[in-house]
Amino acid sequence: MPVYHCMIELHSDARALAFAAATANWCGHLEGRGLVSGWRLMRRTLGLGSGAHPDFILELDLPALSSLETVFTTLGSADDDSVRRYDQMHQMIARVDAGLYRPFPDPELRERIALI
Repeated sequence: MPVYHCMIELHSDARALAFAAATANWCGHLEGRGLVSGWRLMRRTLGLGSGAHPDFILELDLPALSSLETVFTTLGSADDDSVRRYDQMHQMIARVDAGLYRPFPDPELRERIALI
């Protein structure tokens, strides 16, 4: 199951609990529409982490790698409710770094196939 991994820093005036509620509203909406199969928001604990580790990590579980295209296409033509939910969360974010990950090693051995 691919994971869309987001490392997030909030604006200095953003409230962590408000961000968590807005994120739950947005990600629950995505999950309810079947665009993601799960999600989790985590906050750095006890201030532990190097400079590369921001305050929050958001992970979105995707049913399959091909579903990422469906997510972006659907969000590109979002209705007013979806836009409002997204904006409530996104307005609190100062910086985000994202990456796409998958379990490794995977049964399909994609990396070996890619080298052929």
